[in-house]
Amino acid sequence: MKSVSILGSTGSIGTSTVDLLLQDPDRYRVVALVGGANVALLAEQATRLRASTAVIADDDKLQALRDALAGTGIRVAAGRQAVCEAAGEPADWTMAAITGAAGLAPTLESVRGGRVVALANKEALVSAGDVMLRAVADAGATLLPVDSEHNAVFQAMADRQTAQVEKIVLTASGGPFRNSTLEEMERAGPEQALRHPVWSMGAKISIDSASMFNKGLEVIEAARIFALSEDRIDVLVHPQSVVHGMVQYADGSVLAQLGAPDMRIPIAHALAWPERIATSSPRLDLAQVAKLTFEAPDPVRFPALRLARTALRDGGAAPAILSAANEVAVEAFLKRRIGFLGIARLVEAVMLRIGAQTADTLESVLHWDAEARRIAEGEIGAAGVRAA
Repeated sequence: MKSVSILGSTGSIGTSTVDLLLQDPDRYRVVALVGGANVALLAEQATRLRASTAVIADDDKLQALRDALAGTGIRVAAGRQAVCEAAGEPADWTMAAITGAAGLAPTLESVRGGRVVALANKEALVSAGDVMLRAVADAGATLLPVDSEHNAVFQAMADRQTAQVEKIVLTASGGPFRNSTLEEMERAGPEQALRHPVWSMGAKISIDSASMFNKGLEVIEAARIFALSEDRIDVLVHPQSVVHGMVQYADGSVLAQLGAPDMRIPIAHALAWPERIATSSPRLDLAQVAKLTFEAPDPVRFPALRLARTALRDGGAAPAILSAANEVAVEAFLKRRIGFLGIARLVEAVMLRIGAQTADTLESVLHWDAEARRIAEGEIGAAGVRAA
């Protein structure tokens, strides 16, 4: 019986993970479930999975969670400290899926336990990559990528001959604005940006997909996971979302991982690794798909990739600054405080304001994360950033 914890169980990745556990609940012992603010869903998950502990990040929801789980024997807690404590409880396998900077400290706690951590929190390696990888090495932990693209590359590198890898390719769907003009993107509101043509995701990642900031963050993350320089990581727009990642080797071979666009597939791979488990995910029918197309992303309409590559090359605090500014920008766009193209403008403005900075501890990462957020808020309303 494998002991597991899910950090971010009420989010899209978390609910998919819960779905997999419920397919064979006797195979797993659930140590801890950590949710954000959705008390009803967290209580339902904890009850169905017979979790030992359920933690809600929102302090104000503690009593509601106690009431929802009264009589179950499940321990309840709330708040940032409780989240970190739950992350540090011994478990064979932990899903780290708390989004944003809020997931940094809990993910680090899980890594320090020296066990298997399935990583769905991009910021762990984007904002605090050096800190996180040092902790992984010190603890002897195993980090398994869950993002569909990184998981695909991980699977395609199954022979572990990383020294013979010339480059890797991350694919992007292109999002809802793949064929839109700059003028159309300038006028777009949240309704259009949230309308992803393939994937069903939360609001933040859906907007990141529309702007291609998600792919920029994934380039940084891939550089950390696979120890590759920025020039050995390519991005291709692949609207069918069937090929999730590719690896090109020195002999000219290109290995690709294909599958239906269902996050349960990479999650299941990480959950069972180094073995595999069955899932109820739809099976890929290539005859029905009929055609797979690829194209280079447009750097003019999608400047996020350029900004992310710049941050990766600059190193230090630059990726954390990029990520934090993007979080503020996405929230501002969803609240209609800035336009869609203002997201990238705001991020670039913040990067230029702060410049190159060092970040070699979690404290310094969080400092520059906070500073980027403060400056981003101040920049909202500046010329070229505010919505028309």
